[in-house]
Amino acid sequence: MRLEKIETFSNEFICFVRVTAEGGAQGWGQVAPYNADITAQVLHRQVAPFALGLDCTDVDAMMDIVRDREHKFPGAYLRRAMGGVDTAIWDMRGKLEGKPVCALIGGTPGPFRAYASSMKRDITPRDEADRFLGLRDAHGFDAFKFRIGAEVGRDQDEWPGRTEEIVPTIRRALGDDATLLVDANSCYSPAKAIEVGKMLIDHGISHYEEPCPYWEFAQTKQVTDALQIDVTGGEQDCMIANWKGMIDGRIVDVLQPDVLYLGGIARTLRVAKLAEAAGMPVTPHAANLSLVTIFTMHLLRAMPNAGKYLEFSIEGLDYYPWQDDLFLNDPYQITDGQAMVTDAPGWGVEINPEWLAKSTYQASELG
Repeated sequence: MRLEKIETFSNEFICFVRVTAEGGAQGWGQVAPYNADITAQVLHRQVAPFALGLDCTDVDAMMDIVRDREHKFPGAYLRRAMGGVDTAIWDMRGKLEGKPVCALIGGTPGPFRAYASSMKRDITPRDEADRFLGLRDAHGFDAFKFRIGAEVGRDQDEWPGRTEEIVPTIRRALGDDATLLVDANSCYSPAKAIEVGKMLIDHGISHYEEPCPYWEFAQTKQVTDALQIDVTGGEQDCMIANWKGMIDGRIVDVLQPDVLYLGGIARTLRVAKLAEAAGMPVTPHAANLSLVTIFTMHLLRAMPNAGKYLEFSIEGLDYYPWQDDLFLNDPYQITDGQAMVTDAPGWGVEINPEWLAKSTYQASELG
């Protein structure tokens, strides 16, 4: 079943991908958000010429051929573009077989525990605590992640004293039974990260994400070795060699690949299998309510070494206005703190044709 056509529908933030195979079978995927219109250009220029004509039943081989043909471009944009084609092919295959994608990769539909993931640093500790309480009462969340430090902050806080205030404030508000996670977004030097980490442990925080600049593996390793807390990371990494180094070196305790930053479901499954062999859990990064969270839900229902929970963004249109009107159905319902993977074929999502009509359209075809 050869791949015959790749279409993109994009704006600055989102790019949906539609693939068509011989016989007319179609599926929908998505590249990683942000500068998605640039990624669409990369897809048509550097992915489509090599993917078209290849067998859709072997996504691994297809993505390897694209990688090899464009070996001088090993970075993020190429992988983001590859992810758009990969995820669209999985949807197509699910529709052909009448199965959800999770079933194609060894899982089953059903619920998965979610944590409420805040993206905000400009919010006060008290307001963040109140927001979490409302989400707990409305949707049953029992796990919550909030931001500490400043993004790539060189040991600086978003404002002086915010981290030292927000950690105990959230704990007091939600009580001892709540699972609390924090994300430092590459803020700290090892010494500062360890100092902050000890304070996190004192307040029962269980997940310490990206404490040091994510590309400095040796710095993160110092923190992992020094603290009795799950140090986590990996969302930005898109090279399999980096993942092997991260796993072999035990740089973190919990791995966090992003399906679309890494290049799709097939490549993320490779990382998950490497992690499984090393006895390491995988809790993927999924920081918005585009299709990436749907992809991650299916993945978590299939991985034997899936982490404890799904990252579920709690930010609405005030923070992500580009999330408006992406889908006809609402794939994101949280009940009793759990998201649901349905038994609908493929991803089980309908892209809004009105959104598509307003996007920039491009197509690449075999021949």
